[in-house]
Amino acid sequence: MKNDLVALSVMENDTNDPVVFVVDDDADLCEALSWLLESDGLAVETYTSAQGFLDAYSPDRPGVLVLDVRMRGMDGLELQEYLHDRGFEIPIIILTGHADVPMAVRALKVGALEFLQKPVNDQALLDCIHKAMRIDAENRRKRIEMAVIAARTASLTPREREVMGLVVAGKANKQVANQLCVSEKTIEVHRKRVMKKMQVGSAVELVRTVLMFKEWRQSN
Repeated sequence: MKNDLVALSVMENDTNDPVVFVVDDDADLCEALSWLLESDGLAVETYTSAQGFLDAYSPDRPGVLVLDVRMRGMDGLELQEYLHDRGFEIPIIILTGHADVPMAVRALKVGALEFLQKPVNDQALLDCIHKAMRIDAENRRKRIEMAVIAARTASLTPREREVMGLVVAGKANKQVANQLCVSEKTIEVHRKRVMKKMQVGSAVELVRTVLMFKEWRQSN
């Protein structure tokens, strides 16, 4: 369907290999982390300031952000909140040598995946990064799936949306026809068009698709 091109364009932007973005104003630590991650086969980009990362970053790029807290200029928590407020969903691992409970609570409330203290065990960090990459991949897959459903829904006429809503509410064709003051045969035609445009094979699948999309929109 033509409307699926919207979702396909999203897929094309998500075909890059995932990157571990390291933001820490300690250049030596950036170099050490870069060596560790590259030795594990991971692509790495390092930045010594939050602004440097923001200047280069695009949310279309899959990956994970490993973030120090105390940095000159915008600190790590401010960067995390900046990304959160703009809807950027990159998984974030906080890595800091100056941890305290209020700092950890603040980071985790804004969605940090992990809060690790320096010096961190190499394997523990790698395990966290691989977990974050799996989460990022799943989030991106879900966004593509939802973009496809949104595009298909947008292709429906206003009447077809009405019919779909009533079908999802559990109404039989006769009930839908009575409510919309049209013939049952007309509803059958609309229903078939809805099923075709939404690319589902049954009313159960249609209900599942619509409810899943509504739930996703409410949570985003």
